[in-house]
Amino acid sequence: MPPPEPTFADQPAAILIAGPTASGKSALATALALRHGGVVVNTDSMQVYGDLRVLTARPSPEEEAIVPHRLYGHVDGALNYSAGHFARDAAALVADLDGRLPVFVGGTGLYFRALEEGLSDLPPVPDGVRAALRETAEGRPTEALHADLAALDPEGAATLRPSDRARVMRALEIHAATGRPIAAFHGSRVPGPLAGRPLRKIFLAPDRDRLRARIDARFRAMMSEGALDEVARLRERRLDPMLPIMRAHGVPGLIAHLDGTLGLEEAILRGQNDTRRYAKRQFTWFRHQMGGDWAWTDPEAALAGA
Repeated sequence: MPPPEPTFADQPAAILIAGPTASGKSALATALALRHGGVVVNTDSMQVYGDLRVLTARPSPEEEAIVPHRLYGHVDGALNYSAGHFARDAAALVADLDGRLPVFVGGTGLYFRALEEGLSDLPPVPDGVRAALRETAEGRPTEALHADLAALDPEGAATLRPSDRARVMRALEIHAATGRPIAAFHGSRVPGPLAGRPLRKIFLAPDRDRLRARIDARFRAMMSEGALDEVARLRERRLDPMLPIMRAHGVPGLIAHLDGTLGLEEAILRGQNDTRRYAKRQFTWFRHQMGGDWAWTDPEAALAGA
């Protein structure tokens, strides 16, 4: 006999759905939230921004109308929204769900870690310190900034890729603001909003060749759906190029095209390549950084069983 349908009391405190970009996470999240009367909660660092619905593959208004969606498009692109901001927003949301099941879905590993393990309680960096540091960093290659960090904080620099500009700058900002290495604050950790609670964790692991083809096709579909117009409006805002939204996959290449320094086809290929590389890093990160309690599954099988 088949197992009985789970009751609400049998359900976990939350469902977590992770996986590489374009793996079908949103469809599965919607199906599970619909089945359990739950709420889909964004766990993707780019889909928080209101400026780029198409290029970040945010659910459409029609999709959002099927079940409640939260933490999508609620942040202005001029803001540097961090994992710490997400953890606080997620904690407030979980406390306000009135028993409804949250289905957290996205591809940002650090956000999922923040839900359970919490994050290091890093000190705030004064705006003046950040602005001065970014002014001196403008135009300098990331590898040179990494060398600066290695001179100040060799242990911290050793944990970062020399090409990871955002994290190198973050470590430099912390050191400039406090005079201490970033690792000095790693022992102070605020528990995540789902810490110690029963969770169902799903990692969608599609066939790699099919995923690459899907990424390429989706990027071209985004172009036909208005992605270039979105980027043109973002470009008009003249935001700090170090902001997360300015580094969203596809944005640098399409801005270069709008500036007249890159052909459209070259910009599309650059966006596709960047997205494929990101998907590869997502596989690697979850395999090595998250616990073994994630169920790795084929997207079609997961959706069929939802």
